[in-house]
Amino acid sequence: MSGFKLLINGELVDGDMTMDVVNPATEKTVATCARASEDQLNQAVAAAKAAFPAWSATSIDERKKAINAIADVIEANGEELARLLTQEQGKPLADATGEVFGTAAFFRYFTSLDMPIKVLEDSDGRRVEAHRKPLGVIGAIVPWNFPMILMAFKLPPALLAGNTVVLKPAPTTPLTSLRLGELIKDILPAGVVNVIADANDLGAPLTAHPDVRKISFTGSTATGAKVMAGAAGLLKRITLELGGNDAGIVLEDVNPKETAPLLFASAFQNSGQVCIAMKRLYVHESIYDEMCDELATLADAAIIGDGLEQGTQLGPLQNKMQFEKVKELIEDAGKTGKIIAGGVVPDQPGYFIRPTIVRDVTDGSRIVDEEQFGPVLPIIKYSDVDDAVARANSSPYGLGGSVWSSDTDRAYALADKMEAGTIWVNKHAELDPSIPFGGAGMSGLGTELGADGLEEFTQLKIINMAK
Repeated sequence: MSGFKLLINGELVDGDMTMDVVNPATEKTVATCARASEDQLNQAVAAAKAAFPAWSATSIDERKKAINAIADVIEANGEELARLLTQEQGKPLADATGEVFGTAAFFRYFTSLDMPIKVLEDSDGRRVEAHRKPLGVIGAIVPWNFPMILMAFKLPPALLAGNTVVLKPAPTTPLTSLRLGELIKDILPAGVVNVIADANDLGAPLTAHPDVRKISFTGSTATGAKVMAGAAGLLKRITLELGGNDAGIVLEDVNPKETAPLLFASAFQNSGQVCIAMKRLYVHESIYDEMCDELATLADAAIIGDGLEQGTQLGPLQNKMQFEKVKELIEDAGKTGKIIAGGVVPDQPGYFIRPTIVRDVTDGSRIVDEEQFGPVLPIIKYSDVDDAVARANSSPYGLGGSVWSSDTDRAYALADKMEAGTIWVNKHAELDPSIPFGGAGMSGLGTELGADGLEEFTQLKIINMAK
């Protein structure tokens, strides 16, 4: 597979270097793609800066038309993009297909929004208006777990607001983004969207670039802190959607057999490589044994394999670094708890780990306190629900959480006590483009999605007129 070029100033260009992209299911090279130099990054920023005055002056209807055209192109090439996504990321083809078409839906959602002038006061003495103006060049940095849909958290609202963009996908999953750049290059004026790929060496110069007015970053908390530091010198805007250690609290009134499949899906979607996956599960002592057994049965029955193979339910870990990290956490979990399903690495090529259930484990162990970002779920027993809430809240992270109960009033009251950006009741990890999403604590800054997410790509401007 070849032809994956950078998009800079409306032109598809070779990188000053190249890099190989590995299929995590086979550990073989999928494709060799363009890799940008810092000089090419600077060219991309310059192109975006030059394109900004004209693009920001277009009507919002023109911008909506372009965003809908991008959605059309994604849908028209959905099958190709999904296969490419599976090959570079590892997820099952059905999941990749859902992600690609979901990406188009997210683009279309943002075209339903407007940025009207709000009149705050119109009195005898004055008229005060609130305007939303574009910021300028946006640096959009996307991770490897959902390369397409997480790009759609950033690109359409940035464009709708009148900004121009330099998009940088993760080094291990650049192919779908580069291919998208090729597909949309004639939809937008030159320089409005630029797509570059790197080997983890251009994040810092993009973040610190004096002509980039905002960084929208999704990734690890450690890298997010570096982004924040890099942006600080110029006081540029940042949105950080970072790691999480989401807790689920299961009350004693649920039916374990009915609830276990929902919990399993909440924890193991995308082989656990989801920022808002359930990563700690607190279960009441009265149903603890039964819930552990049900989840272990589901884990043992799961079919793991190459995402292109029929019937595969869970793919590999996306990259070798994450694979080694999760193996290390599982080894430690075997010392601090009891592994009742999984915990093994199949004897085959690829970064595969069977879905793993750990019971008889407590807060203070690594598998509970750290974000595993892989197919491992620790199950912690509790007797007092207020204690469970306190333990759930003790994490420095605060992305999401959930409460599971047959009594929704009781669950709602507990959800109100949990500290995180989103708390679900009797579900977990549901995202919708119309619902604002963001983290508390070390899980991030700012908001994505919804009208609030759109406003993050704007500057509030007040016009205050005497009468």
